[in-house]
Amino acid sequence: MFTVDLHAHTRFFHSPRGRPTAFDPIGARLLGQFARQQNLDGVALTNHDYYPAIDTTTQHPQFIPGIEVTTTMGHVLIVGQNPPIHTVSGRNTPEEIVSLAHERDCVAIIAHPFRRSQVRESGASFDAVEINGKHPDNADRVRALAESLSLPIVAGSDAHYPFEVGRAATQIEATELTPDAVVNAIREGNVEPCIRTTPLDAAMRTAYKFIHRFR
Repeated sequence: MFTVDLHAHTRFFHSPRGRPTAFDPIGARLLGQFARQQNLDGVALTNHDYYPAIDTTTQHPQFIPGIEVTTTMGHVLIVGQNPPIHTVSGRNTPEEIVSLAHERDCVAIIAHPFRRSQVRESGASFDAVEINGKHPDNADRVRALAESLSLPIVAGSDAHYPFEVGRAATQIEATELTPDAVVNAIREGNVEPCIRTTPLDAAMRTAYKFIHRFR
């Protein structure tokens, strides 16, 4: 069994969107340091509309390739060995992005399904639904959605600041931790979300509720 944060970012700022910056390798190293403190086995790097050129083979915790795609209806996580390096924000439909993920032997996950998103209504053939670490208080709604779509549930921190990594993560049942093993576990439903509940995490969730109310 491995614990993997399936939704994390290598930088805390959004601009420039959709392309790497010199900060990405620094952010990845910081993510790794904080992930070790949280006893994580792996972290998926899922920046907005790009995947940074970062070595994923020699890290501990293991970095899992990924990307958070901005579709016409909201955000979708693509995780696996071969995610797209770059996508154009708002250009593709959820169905197109799911097809792209599957062509590349990756999984497509509905990210934060109830935050400025209608992806859940698209009818695309997703592989999982996410409980997002910024607002896990809607976990019951996510579970109901997952049941209605017959999909497994995963979790990720959605960390933009390294200290946030691991506040939500996914238990992966596998004999080894590789991108392909993560993909197979999600497809087979051998996953379980887990949420961290420290006072700091509770305070951060309250702050995000306020922030997202005015965005």
